[in-house]
Formats: sequence, C-alpha cells, structure tokens
Amino acid sequence: MTLRLDEAPTVVDAGIGVHGVSTAHDVFRLPDLWQLHLYNYEGALSLGQSVHPIRPGHVSLVPPDTEVHFHYRGRSEHFYVHLRLQQGGTARVVPVMQDAAAESTLLADLLRHAVTAMPTSSARATAEVWTALWRIAEMPRGEGAGRSHPFVAAAQAYVEEHLAGPLSVPDVARAVGISHTHLTRVFRAETGRTVVSYIRHRRLQRARHLLLSSTLSITAIAAAVGIADLQAFNKACRRELGASPSDIRAAAPAGPAGSGP
Repeated sequence: MTLRLDEAPTVVDAGIGVHGVSTAHDVFRLPDLWQLHLYNYEGALSLGQSVHPIRPGHVSLVPPDTEVHFHYRGRSEHFYVHLRLQQGGTARVVPVMQDAAAESTLLADLLRHAVTAMPTSSARATAEVWTALWRIAEMPRGEGAGRSHPFVAAAQAYVEEHLAGPLSVPDVARAVGISHTHLTRVFRAETGRTVVSYIRHRRLQRARHLLLSSTLSITAIAAAVGIADLQAFNKACRRELGASPSDIRAAAPAGPAGSGP
C-alpha cells in the first residue's frame, strides 16, 4: 500500500468506533476515502484472502474502495479517521496492518486530539492526523520495506538534536546503544556516508539555510551549527558548499530575510 504525504490530507471524519455489541462481523467500504484505525481490542481484519490479526496497539490503513471485513470478540473500540490523501509526492510503502508497539501511546494521543478538534477545527484535526500518518509511515519494519535501519534512523535523529554541540561517533553510538564499529558499518551501508561526513553535511546544510534566510551574524551561525572556530567554519563551508560564508550570504536573491533562528 502506498501513501503520499508531502501535502496534508483532508480529514473528513474522526471518532471512536464501538463495534461487536450486536454483531461479531462487519463489512465496510469507503468508495473515496482512506480508513485509518488504531485498535484497542483483539479480533481480525480481512481483505479478500488476506487476514490480519488485530491486537491492542495495532494500526491499520486501508485504501479507498476496498471491502474490509472486521471480526470481533465482544465489545470492540478503536479510533478511526476517514481521510482523503493528495495526489503526487513521494511514495511511501506502508503495510495494511502494523504493530505500533511503543508508538501506540503517542498515536492514541494524536488521534484523540484529532477526534476532539474535529467539530470545531478541521484544520487542527488534520494537523494531528498528518503527524500520526508520518509516524505510521516511518515505523520500523522488516528488511526491504523501504525503511531506514532503526539504528541509522536513531543516529540521524540524535545528530539533528545535537548539531549545535560537540558530536563524535562514539557519542552517537552510545546514544543509540550499539558499538562504534557496528554503527559505522550500518550507517555507511544505509546512507553511503560515514557518520562524520553526515554530521558535517547536516551542519553545513543548516548553516546554508541560516546564511540565506536569517540576519544572524556569521559568527553566531557558526556557533549555532557546532563549529565555533571561524576559520574551521570558513573551510567547512568552502569544502561542503563551494563558497565562503560571506559569498553564500551575498548570493541570496533578495538578501537575508527574517530576524533570527
């Protein structure tokens, strides 16, 4: 199943469904809308010959015009969202059913906010659902599922949070919970870069943004991306971005805009 999330979805309805009270089997189809469910019960979902066990904390996404059979074991509650996804954008392959595991609590909070916001602010509901969809699309899965290695994803997240401070490969490996050697191997296999190269690349990409889009001084920008030594910052800019910080700033179409980070 393919999601396209580069633009916000349109949330048509969101709520808490209660089933399994009068019948143990429902058949459901939405001709034009996607179905998102986060479950709090045990049962089964079937699409044609494909059967997916339902467990508490599991999340499902069903494309439009798909007949779904729900099988219950007594009273069953789940969060549901009916939505329309935009056309175009980058495709992300997502299974029909996933175990959200540690993500399920956060997803429940997001969908609860969407449900309560829906009557008064569909825009707020859409924002909550969009965040939930990104979390679902990026949940860890098996090999070949189009998802970054979980250690690599965790390392990249740690780098983003700590770009302004000292960063070393042992620091990142320790934060991720694996050895320096293991991180180095999986990171290069996944990204084609060393960890050190990735850190430098991300620092300089952030520096480029600040040089072009803010009025922060070059000294402040260097500190903000973790390269406090101006000579080292100049060298890094020339090596990674092909020009000095002052030349990059001068190349901005209308000069730096904005007033800070």
